[in-house]
Amino acid sequence: MAATAGGRVCAVLGDPIEHSLSPVLHGAAYRHLGLDWEYQRHRVDAAGLAAFVAGLDGRWRGLSLTMPLKEAVLELGEPDDVVRSVGAANTLLLGDRPQVRNTDVGGLQRSLRAAGATEVGTALLLGTGATARSAVAALAGLGARRLLVVARRPERAGPLAEQAAALGADVEVLPWAQAVSDVSLPAADVAVSTVVAGAADELAAEVVAAAPVVFDVVYDPWPTVLAATAARAGRAVASGLDLLVHQAVLQVELMTGSTVPAEVLMSAGREAIGARAGR
Repeated sequence: MAATAGGRVCAVLGDPIEHSLSPVLHGAAYRHLGLDWEYQRHRVDAAGLAAFVAGLDGRWRGLSLTMPLKEAVLELGEPDDVVRSVGAANTLLLGDRPQVRNTDVGGLQRSLRAAGATEVGTALLLGTGATARSAVAALAGLGARRLLVVARRPERAGPLAEQAAALGADVEVLPWAQAVSDVSLPAADVAVSTVVAGAADELAAEVVAAAPVVFDVVYDPWPTVLAATAARAGRAVASGLDLLVHQAVLQVELMTGSTVPAEVLMSAGREAIGARAGR
């Protein structure tokens, strides 16, 4: 596998992968730290992951994993308690004893804390997918003991309820259609949307009315209807870019042993998104 002659090498893997901002963020971190490291991107599907990793030489230090590799990577390294809880990882640390880690959980926690959600008792969660699993772990880690999950397919919330119970939190499932038709949603300390762009539009007013801090996993296009509604109402807002930046800061620390300010990566991320949009 291609690598630079002198420095260490890391990469992001996934399929599709062309959209990933990870090379921008990690590259900015390496420049700030003065590291002669390279961060690549490779299109790899789940079936090809093990072979890709087996072909790496000793200069490789770590891999960032996006869809559809966050579960497939579990077979390639030793997990920690966070990975076991979530059942997915976004980081593979290479070496004699490969390790798998999930920095999405810590990244979301940092994003929510930065937005003011330092103490969470009750949380509103939109969605039941892979990102929702990381959100459950993050929210439980912030102290949440009650999770109201709004789900288009309530039957898919079962694994979230089991995960939350193991972390000391209770889950109440609210069908999406009911949430749309109800006058209001129960009050919460924070609202976290893990659904795709546009999906939360019809619930924006209700979500904003329910929580003083709103997180939307989307980062492009931005702002979403949910984020704009929250901002107009004076709510604190965090975006998918906040999550991407904070989880990347944690990945850089795991892979290099050095800490980089989140602002360095945030500036690079905003510039890259603006360039894509022609702004």
